Amino acid sequence: MKLLTFSLLAASMTMASINVNAAHSKTSAPDKVILHAWTWSFNTIAENMHDISATGYDYVQCSPAQTCFVGDGGGMALFSEPGDSIQGKWYYYYQPTDWKIGNYMLGSRDDFKAMCDSAYKYNVKIIVDVLPNHTAIDHTAVLPGLDNAVGGHENLFHANGFKDIELWNDRYECTTGMMGKLPDVNTENPDFQYYYMQYVNDLINLGARGFRYDTAKHIGLPSDPLDAKSTKNNFWPIATGREAVKGLSLLMPDSLFIYGEVLQDKNVKETEYAEYMGQTASSYGHVLREVLHQQNFNAGNLRDWHHPVDASKLVTWVESHDTYCNAHESASLSDDQIKIGFVFLTARKGGTPLFYSRPEGSSKDNVWGNNRIGERGNSNFKNDEVKAAISFRHAMANEPENIEATENGAVAAVVRGDKGLVIINFTEKEQKFELPTSLPDGEYTDMVYSTTFKVKKGKISGKVMPLQSHIIVK
Repeated sequence: MKLLTFSLLAASMTMASINVNAAHSKTSAPDKVILHAWTWSFNTIAENMHDISATGYDYVQCSPAQTCFVGDGGGMALFSEPGDSIQGKWYYYYQPTDWKIGNYMLGSRDDFKAMCDSAYKYNVKIIVDVLPNHTAIDHTAVLPGLDNAVGGHENLFHANGFKDIELWNDRYECTTGMMGKLPDVNTENPDFQYYYMQYVNDLINLGARGFRYDTAKHIGLPSDPLDAKSTKNNFWPIATGREAVKGLSLLMPDSLFIYGEVLQDKNVKETEYAEYMGQTASSYGHVLREVLHQQNFNAGNLRDWHHPVDASKLVTWVESHDTYCNAHESASLSDDQIKIGFVFLTARKGGTPLFYSRPEGSSKDNVWGNNRIGERGNSNFKNDEVKAAISFRHAMANEPENIEATENGAVAAVVRGDKGLVIINFTEKEQKFELPTSLPDGEYTDMVYSTTFKVKKGKISGKVMPLQSHIIVK
């Protein structure tokens, strides 16, 4: 479908005449790759669009664009402690006070449009992180326009919306209760749905072509228990273009890639969520990080996706902003380990790999690096191996997959039919290897280091340097 031009007026977002009964948002993005430009400002993303495109990314995901809580005096630190010279918290943009485009942390509505214009020029699509599930912890900071739109402040929240979730695997508590002290929005209120969809359609009119739904598993599915203020759980049919609300429908749903943060646990309805959107492969990411930590492919089963939904509907990652910034679970992995983990994901058939951009200057001992919201992350996102892996993924579309590993788990290969393969050394030592392959006999040179490997009688052999990958295309 031809993209709408970015000059569409916001008024056109009331285009209720669109027939959404047959048009649904995409739940998969086969052979595509996402850059998560975490905390980069809209202007910073635009300024780096050439490098994003040249590296091969199909999508760039920006942080939340809506009006948000102004904390710590509006300071622009990623994170601060009391007494620090520069204050700020990255997560304030996850605390909405209104659903209008633009905030003090990332840029204005005009800045957002300029970013989308730049993406269009370079044939890259923008995914926006959206979060309709809750407001700021200080809900008194909610702006009057939002309160008025839903018929008063009390109508903004679920009846259960100020009670802490205690039983996280109870679907009623999970979808109506307060998560992390964030008051739970009544996403089933038609007035809220209408207001929120105006925001989403405004993003689309300015150039957004996808959405990542934060805390998606905390928004009820049609089969979930109802809050006392709700008559039906229909947020997801509306948000993904299957239904209209008060005559307003999601614009161009068949051109949008939508996925949700549906973190896996007990009693999570992954298969029902898959009817509406793609999902995060959180369990697979955990297994991959364990392999990287132990420097041993055999430390976890990476051949299995650890998810009941088909891999075509999964967004895969080595780490997310939550694993890095909150529990710092993945922060001890080096940039080289993140690189080879991403190369492995990208070489695979299935999933939509996402590369999370860490702060500039960050390290195992300094997770916040330059500690500035709005600035570009470090250069690992455009590493030569990362670039080659993305090119490999695009070239291997529809090719079958086979994963091989040495007995000691030091080296693994993702073999894509007889067209190519990627060899990865998971260790910090030089390794010699021999692995099965479908490539014809001969000598092959990898795309980055010009290293030569020999294939003879169905086996590829050679030598790989520490924490390096080698990408080979026939």
